Amino acid sequence: MLRGENNLTLLSQPRRIVITTHHKPDGDALGSSLALYHWLKKRNHDVSVVLSSDFPSFLDWMPGRSDAIIYPEQTKSAKELLANAEIVFCLDYSALSRTNILEQFITASPGQKWMIDHHLDPEDFASLVYWDSSAAATAQLIYTFIADVLEAREEINADIATCLYAGIMTDTGSFRFRSTTAAVHHIIANLIEAGARNWEIHEHIYNSSTERRLKFLGYALLNCLEVIPEYNTALFAISKEDLAQFDITTGDTEGLVNYALSIKGIRLAALIIDRTELIKLSLRSIGEIPCNEICKKYFNGGGHLNASGGSSTSDLAAVVNTFKSILPEYNDILTK
Repeated sequence: MLRGENNLTLLSQPRRIVITTHHKPDGDALGSSLALYHWLKKRNHDVSVVLSSDFPSFLDWMPGRSDAIIYPEQTKSAKELLANAEIVFCLDYSALSRTNILEQFITASPGQKWMIDHHLDPEDFASLVYWDSSAAATAQLIYTFIADVLEAREEINADIATCLYAGIMTDTGSFRFRSTTAAVHHIIANLIEAGARNWEIHEHIYNSSTERRLKFLGYALLNCLEVIPEYNTALFAISKEDLAQFDITTGDTEGLVNYALSIKGIRLAALIIDRTELIKLSLRSIGEIPCNEICKKYFNGGGHLNASGGSSTSDLAAVVNTFKSILPEYNDILTK
């Protein structure tokens, strides 16, 4: 769905543009943001990527990463850029609250808000919306936004293609999720032709673990994994002491929930982590088990059918107990 397309005429001349994404950006969020950044720079716009937080170290290699403004480190610059923006792109989020500390400055910015996203239930805050919940990744939508909506496919160079490939690859679980359609593979082929070196991107993201992260993984599998066979469910409960023991940083728990889902017969997996200020929860599922419904109803979150997240101000034990207590509600689809 494209709404507010008349606003696209603003891009006909150089503008002051800020690109934002959700707090703690993942591969899709950062890849989408940097890809659009490179394309807008090619069109001579005054463009900046402003982030509310740091991001996983395995994304640190991405082209343009060093140009990103990280709010906690460059607070004054971030505020000034948003205060003077003519357009604020809102990528990979459908609710302004997902930008955390930046929400107040995005809301106050005089610039038009342009949302490009694939999450469910978008809020009505943007003057231009390019949204498709069936898209595998926001990076897929950035590709079609440039290639089809703006009719600039030939302008997708190696840097843009690399960022988009990384975004689509990470949000599709290396192309294994059911959102990976034939259309996605056609886009990936086009990105490789444009200069994305697929083997190098995989190497950067999946073969860059630190020794402490691998030891944490082993510890979590041995000590923190609980299987609930009667509901075909498994969960990890990670305490703040566990995180401190292995000096876990942003991104080190990425993908951990998938180990629980990889157990034969498991249809729902949860990763529940005590982040001190909040308990964070990530759900993954198989088939029609609605992670998004569970997160929205019980954990102040949402997302996709098979991959969602939420949070709670309760303690770790209470959140684990709440999660377990809702399993009987979904017994029919968990055990069929």
